[in-house]
Amino acid sequence: MNISSVERDTGLSKDALRVWERRYGFPQPYRDAHGERIYPSDQVDKLRLLKRLLDQGHRPSKIIAKSIDELSALCTEAESPSHSTEVEALLRLIRAHQSVELRQTLNQALLRDGLRRFVIDLVVPVNRAVGNAWMRGDIAVFEEHLYTEQMLGILRNAIASIQLRGHSPRVLLTTLPTEQHGMGLLMAEALLTLEGVYCVPLGVETPAADIVAAALAHDVDIVAISFSAAFPARLATGSIRELREMLPARIALWVGGDAMLRARTPGEGIEVVRSLEQIIEALGEWRARLSD
Repeated sequence: MNISSVERDTGLSKDALRVWERRYGFPQPYRDAHGERIYPSDQVDKLRLLKRLLDQGHRPSKIIAKSIDELSALCTEAESPSHSTEVEALLRLIRAHQSVELRQTLNQALLRDGLRRFVIDLVVPVNRAVGNAWMRGDIAVFEEHLYTEQMLGILRNAIASIQLRGHSPRVLLTTLPTEQHGMGLLMAEALLTLEGVYCVPLGVETPAADIVAAALAHDVDIVAISFSAAFPARLATGSIRELREMLPARIALWVGGDAMLRARTPGEGIEVVRSLEQIIEALGEWRARLSD
């Protein structure tokens, strides 16, 4: 991978990769014919593990010299040793490539729990379990993609079946360029639609200028942006500040996703939504301000 791809894949900034290379001697990228850094797959695998441990509070100087096996062991120690029975059953279906059974099981859980509890109590822990399993190499990329497509389809169908109550506020949902993960957007859209919010979903990777144009065209009250764990936190903060400057002051700007859990507060006029449950709280506060 080139350095931009490694940044997107691991969540480590280009600056961090260059500093580690100079200071610690790792990573050790090759150079292509143009002198650009190229990172072999084994180094990228180690960088993913290092990023997970950094998020858990480890210092790079203490762990960067460790082997992949040692880093994997540290990650395993820090993570929950077991998942719920339901999550484990879903992981087994994913590994066994039983896509029909996987979809049936997810749909049954949705019917049993209702959309809100399904999203908060099942989708969140399954997403985390699948992501951790992929990072450990316990499931392949194509298996993670299979799960993601199944879940996206179920969420889209559930949202489409909701009879909209009211039209306020109007919320535009999207991600910025290079953020390709749309699961968080659909989860937020599901909860907001249940609350009678009129959602304008743009999908992923929308340039800032187009976000502003769409917000004005659809006369939205709120723009909601999602950043996955793989997105560099510092880049997320800078990008969201630029978007805030471009949007009219009357349009609220909400930002959420795992990347924001480790990011600095973006600044005035930007509301960080740190969990799905907090989306409902933020919505209630918005409506309360409107009625004052």
